[in-house]
Amino acid sequence: MSLGDDGYGSGHNDYGDDRHHGTRTRLPEGEVDPYAPTRRGSGRSGRAGRPSGRNLITVVGVVVLLIAAIAFANRGDGSGSSSDDDGSPRTPTGTRATAPTGTKPVDGKTGGIATGFAHSEQGAQSAAANFAVALVSADILKPDRRHELIPQVFVSDQVPELQKKLDAAYSKDFLAKVGLNEKGEAAKGMTYVSRTAPIGTKATKYGDAQATVEVWCTGLFGTAGTSSTNPVANDWFTMTIEVRWVDGDWKAVSWSQKDGPAPVNSDRTASTADDIAKAAEQYGGFTYAR
Repeated sequence: MSLGDDGYGSGHNDYGDDRHHGTRTRLPEGEVDPYAPTRRGSGRSGRAGRPSGRNLITVVGVVVLLIAAIAFANRGDGSGSSSDDDGSPRTPTGTRATAPTGTKPVDGKTGGIATGFAHSEQGAQSAAANFAVALVSADILKPDRRHELIPQVFVSDQVPELQKKLDAAYSKDFLAKVGLNEKGEAAKGMTYVSRTAPIGTKATKYGDAQATVEVWCTGLFGTAGTSSTNPVANDWFTMTIEVRWVDGDWKAVSWSQKDGPAPVNSDRTASTADDIAKAAEQYGGFTYAR
């Protein structure tokens, strides 16, 4: 099951392991490694085993130079990647990479949906990614759960009308076509799967009060079970979600969906219905933020 272009249901029949390696510097012959152990002095002046004042000055000087070089390298020369106002690096092509920015992604969750997004373009994209997961989840087909989710995702002035439209779209007849009862539950021995994973986000419009974000997604949709007539299959789609800054958080105003971009399917053997059902039940989802 995925959403149609009008934003409502249409049935499918058919966020590293860093290792720090030590480095050795090979010096030209004749030069002295300032970090090498100091030889015991054999002369009459100075105590044995203590470096001379000249060696101490050399070590300090090298350390200062290394610190300056590292600071310069981190700063960049202007020809590589630069940073946006929110601190996230921007590559020469203008694309925005996911990176630590010092901005806390979310403050918490309400009813399983992330809340407390940053008042920034980054926060708007995080909100849209999490809303996409909720709007194409199995819970959206359950009337009781849907009536809890919609007020959490959407601005209050859109909730009453949207609830009516979704109740009509996910009618008893529609649910029966995807193998669910009127409560949105699968038959005994069957597991309905509707799981979405955002691949990336892009803000096509942004302002302090409102933004439009595209969320590229993949997902699993269908009913797992030995007698299922609607087996679980994968899908690729892009959701466009308009969000508004309301009462200190981003809320959705509207959304739509289109197919793709989709990669070439691999020739990997499909798992059994039992394996898919177990995976859907045992593996939890994520809070998406950038």
